[in-house]
Amino acid sequence: MHDLEWKRRPVSMRSVAVIVFSGVQAIDVSGPMDVFEEANAFLPGAERYHVQIIGPGGIFNASNGMRIAAHRTYGETDAEYDLVLVAGGPRLAEEQPEAAMLECIRRLSNSAGQVGSVCTGAFALGHAGLLAGKRVTTHWQNAHTLSKRFPDAVVESDRIYVRDGKLVTSAGVTAGIDLALAIVSDDHGSKVSLAVAKRLVVVAQRQGGQSQFSPYVVAPSDPKSPLAAISTFVMANLKSRLSVNDLADHLHMSRRSFARLFALETRTTPAEFVENARLDAARNLLEGTGLALKEIAFECGLGSPHRMRQVFLRRIGVTPGQYRASFKRPSK
Repeated sequence: MHDLEWKRRPVSMRSVAVIVFSGVQAIDVSGPMDVFEEANAFLPGAERYHVQIIGPGGIFNASNGMRIAAHRTYGETDAEYDLVLVAGGPRLAEEQPEAAMLECIRRLSNSAGQVGSVCTGAFALGHAGLLAGKRVTTHWQNAHTLSKRFPDAVVESDRIYVRDGKLVTSAGVTAGIDLALAIVSDDHGSKVSLAVAKRLVVVAQRQGGQSQFSPYVVAPSDPKSPLAAISTFVMANLKSRLSVNDLADHLHMSRRSFARLFALETRTTPAEFVENARLDAARNLLEGTGLALKEIAFECGLGSPHRMRQVFLRRIGVTPGQYRASFKRPSK
């Protein structure tokens, strides 16, 4: 289902279950819960959200050391919830959740009108068998791992949140707030979600995608590898044209051999790699300097402010000016 085809549900009390575990990321829990609680201040009693934390028994620690106690344990909850939201945590991308948690997710999702995840909570949904054939997202650092682990899912790594039928998934950490605001907007309209966003001092709808926060070029793990040599060469020569022949010549390789090696090592093309490097350099200058857009475009090999604007809009979803306004480091 396309995002724009999402139908606003009939207005009534909305019961929400937030599924957590030992080592959960605290803001994945508190962020959405705060959105729903703030929304309640603008809603009549019969339309408010009722949120419960479902987790292991007793008191357990979040990943930041915060102590949490669930309202109900995995096994004792038999209620039907309108929304079941699985929080994320640093270990979920590598470790399979306990069987009781997965059984709870499956049981509650069967009767829920909507099922979702925050950040790496998507991995728990995957282990519960709920991602097959679905469009999903997660934190940009874990998107590739999610795609490899659950190849039947379509992972959209640049999205802040994704809806596919009754499944809703969000990107990393604070994107859970974005997702919760979108749910409030679906349920009660943009006026309420905007009021909640203002109370929380966040934007009601974030511009651009996760690519604003993730570097395009990551330093190779082996500093002596051919890719490391190319990365160094590209970053030192951003003002140059940097054709495939230029890169192949730097490694003293034929164009064909270089293209084959490059595709194997980077899963991208030399042209895209060069553009990625230029984008990263431009973003660093926008964040850390007061250089004019014309100067930044020249220094990074993007040509002109108009060309740089086109690349930013195509790759990141915001203009260079919007990026600078959001990410520029404050002056001391």
